[in-house]
This record gives sequence, C-alpha cells and structure tokens, in this order.
Amino acid sequence: MSNTITFEDFTKVDLRVGTIIEVNDFPKARQPAYQLTIDFGDLGIKKSSAQITTLYTKEDLLHRQIVATVNFPKKQIANFMSECLVMGAVNGNDVILLKPEQKVKNGTPVA
Repeated sequence: MSNTITFEDFTKVDLRVGTIIEVNDFPKARQPAYQLTIDFGDLGIKKSSAQITTLYTKEDLLHRQIVATVNFPKKQIANFMSECLVMGAVNGNDVILLKPEQKVKNGTPVA
C-alpha cells in the first residue's frame, strides 16, 4: 500500500469522464504511445499522451469514453503538450483503460 492521504487530498484530484475524438500515432515518444484528443464537455478539449498501444488500436479508442485527471499541470512529452492524464489499471506492462459502465455526459465528475 502506498502512503495514506486525507479525504481533503483526494478531493483535490479532478477526475472527469471524456470521449476520445481523435487518435494519432506518436512516433517521437520514447515508449510506444498515442496522442489523444479528448472532449470533456463544458471543460473543453484536452490532449493526452497514452502508452496504451499494446492493447488498443486507434479504431478501438475513437469515440470511447475514458476517465482522466484534468487538473494536473501541462507536461511536455517530446514535441507534444499533454494536458490531462488518462487513468488505467496497470497489469504487468499493459494499461487497461478505466471507463464508465454506461455512457454519461462528457465532463461528468468521478467521485
């Protein structure tokens, strides 16, 4: 188990549901990755780099709803600016994306 945090710490993390609207290869990334463009409804469009190429094709990801942290600072990855962090369960070297069980409005908070 990692370090214990308070409930107040947890409430600082803004997890939201978004829909992937564009997927591109990211050849300049150190590890194989995609560049994702994600619609978060009223929060707008954000971009993310995701190392999920082993389990997902670009076609699998397009129009898929995902969960992401939207309040991290932007991070430069090669020539790309990542604006959010897509959440997934780490299984060995693979990442399995988290998603809502049913379709919800883009930008819906995760609690």
